[in-house]
Amino acid sequence: MKQIPGKDKVLSMLGLAERSRNVVSGGFATEQAVKCGKACLVIIAEDASENTGKKYNNMCDFYEVPCAVYGTKEILGHSMGREERSVLAVTDEGFANSIQKHLADSK
Repeated sequence: MKQIPGKDKVLSMLGLAERSRNVVSGGFATEQAVKCGKACLVIIAEDASENTGKKYNNMCDFYEVPCAVYGTKEILGHSMGREERSVLAVTDEGFANSIQKHLADSK
């Protein structure tokens, strides 16, 4: 599996958030987290379908949840020790802020 240069801090933070049970992944769980107000950040895989990207971008705009497009399904899933993931939500504000900072630094 290829690692994205300069972006491993984001993946490390996602792994830590997963181990501390502050990430939900998969379409249904992410949608529930956003609609219930538990999601602090939504991450969509770069290779997710156009419909998936549009659905979660629109949902995040409506519920005022920050949203980022990052990594591939394989990389996102692997960083959390799971199968491929198209979309996930970080449910802890501290992790979300840290991940957003690393995303901004990597651009």
